[in-house]
Amino acid sequence: MQHLRIASPAHLTDEVVALFSGDPAVSHLAVLRGASLEPEGDIVLADVAREATNEHVDRLIALGIPEQGTIHIEPVTTWMSRAGFDAERHTPGSSADAVVWADVTQRAYEETELNWTYLSFMTLATLLASIAIIVDSQVLVIGAMVLGPEFVAIAALGLALVRRRGHLFALAGRTLLVGFGVAITFTTIAAVAARALGWVVSEDVTGQRPGTDFIYSPDKWSFIVALIAAAAGVLSLTSAKVGGLSGVFISVTTVPAAGNVALGIAFAAWGEVTGSVIQLALNISGMILAGWATLALQHLVWNRKAHDRQRLLNRGDE
Repeated sequence: MQHLRIASPAHLTDEVVALFSGDPAVSHLAVLRGASLEPEGDIVLADVAREATNEHVDRLIALGIPEQGTIHIEPVTTWMSRAGFDAERHTPGSSADAVVWADVTQRAYEETELNWTYLSFMTLATLLASIAIIVDSQVLVIGAMVLGPEFVAIAALGLALVRRRGHLFALAGRTLLVGFGVAITFTTIAAVAARALGWVVSEDVTGQRPGTDFIYSPDKWSFIVALIAAAAGVLSLTSAKVGGLSGVFISVTTVPAAGNVALGIAFAAWGEVTGSVIQLALNISGMILAGWATLALQHLVWNRKAHDRQRLLNRGDE
């Protein structure tokens, strides 16, 4: 169940109410006339089955509400209502499977913003990954994977393609490029300093590392794992039941590969650099592809369900 709160200019309120009235997916509808001071107008409250939220949001956008008012969309975590139960039962699809595109898109914008917090997490994760490689610790590699904030930005590229958001694509692409660039630069500087102090020697970077050699040894499984992990991650981001996102963070070798690139540059180990760059490119491209395919499939499915629901409503009006 989703709760919609619309700040509507008075001349559009009746049209907003008409969008919700008589829809079996709507279990509660209220109007507070003159309650909105900024923007001036009315407040419309509606509880809508999650499966039908996109349709109502699209119609509100078509009315021009975002330009003249505000649309708030909030998940209702706990509710007790016979009407609400009937609304979800009569709306095609499952609430857990439904994608609220406005929510997913806003999250993508927020978490792909290039800011100091994002750069700090990327840099710290890459530094941790480089230490993991030096000491050949799989535990530290996992820690670096979890710490890295890059997954949502990668998923945002697929979302931008599906939803045709050029600005989001450019924002996510810039965030990834600058994020990895800054993290690798800082880690390279730290590695050069560690080399000068004698803390790290060439053998630590180029020698046998059975626990972390997968980082610079890309193969077909790297791409396959990226596909599976990204599909699972996108489902976690879009579903009402978030479960598998942490598993994605410890499945894909992006940040560790960036850490190894930095070490390879610092010690002029170009074979390490080449292998890690290929590993990084395979993982990111696989995640973008899987994210796009998963979101495109969800978009197709929910468009079809919206079409089926509208057809049923039209039959009921006849």
